[in-house]
Amino acid sequence: MVTARRPRTLVVSGGTDGMGRALALARAALGDHVVAIGSDPGKGTRLIEQAPPGRVEFLRADLSTVAGTREAITRITTDHEHVDALVLFANRQSPTRTMTPEGLERTFALYYLSRYLLCHGLTPALARAPAPVIVNVAGVGMTKGGIHWNDPHLERGYGMVTAQLQAGRANDLLGVDHARRHGERVPQMLYHPGFTRSGDLTPLAPPLRLVLKAMALLAARPVEKAIAPIHGFVDSPPSRPLTAIDRSRRLPLDLPTLDPGDATRLSELTEALLVGLAPGTPP
Repeated sequence: MVTARRPRTLVVSGGTDGMGRALALARAALGDHVVAIGSDPGKGTRLIEQAPPGRVEFLRADLSTVAGTREAITRITTDHEHVDALVLFANRQSPTRTMTPEGLERTFALYYLSRYLLCHGLTPALARAPAPVIVNVAGVGMTKGGIHWNDPHLERGYGMVTAQLQAGRANDLLGVDHARRHGERVPQMLYHPGFTRSGDLTPLAPPLRLVLKAMALLAARPVEKAIAPIHGFVDSPPSRPLTAIDRSRRLPLDLPTLDPGDATRLSELTEALLVGLAPGTPP
């Protein structure tokens, strides 16, 4: 006797571009319901048109702002009693230092802080699912970069790569801290897909775009290959609170970049940054 597959509800941040878009369409084709968060309504419309009818819901939100992210969380939890999987892709390169209207450095706000808010804000909905999981797609396994504890907004010495590496290391620590608090019920996957032919390069200068496109043709993984492991994470979540995967390699959890003390310190710094921006700071 064949058991019918249980449809799942997925929330995908950065769901209208690159790997997020590919995963949204693939899961919709399997019969899941996908809430794709993005900022461009045109891309949202095209995504819905290419998905099976009724399977993809586009949620327009500016995830570089705390207010926009919190509004997205409210809409999701109002419309959906439970969420089976939260998959975090949202990121964008910022060649020059840009501050959000709330006074946050944009890469830190979008690539890390929105994920912090979504993880904590959707944990109750995830905990109501039979087998939930959070998949944080960043750069676990990399050791370059770190948290600028006294200058998280990079007022002194901003660089695009510096900002990306800081946010990547922050996501590593987010996984550690969230798993410590909630991982027994809502396990967390830290996943580094490697160099992938994905992402929006339009913010970059034309010469750099050409270089990255040429490099991608030579060395980058196809999007479909990069997202393939995520299907397994969603369909069969791990039993352990935290798992770290660098491409196909499981990583030990005692890496210096996954230090529990640093994870707690970053959580405290994050909550301090959130105070006064908007009500409802995560626990």
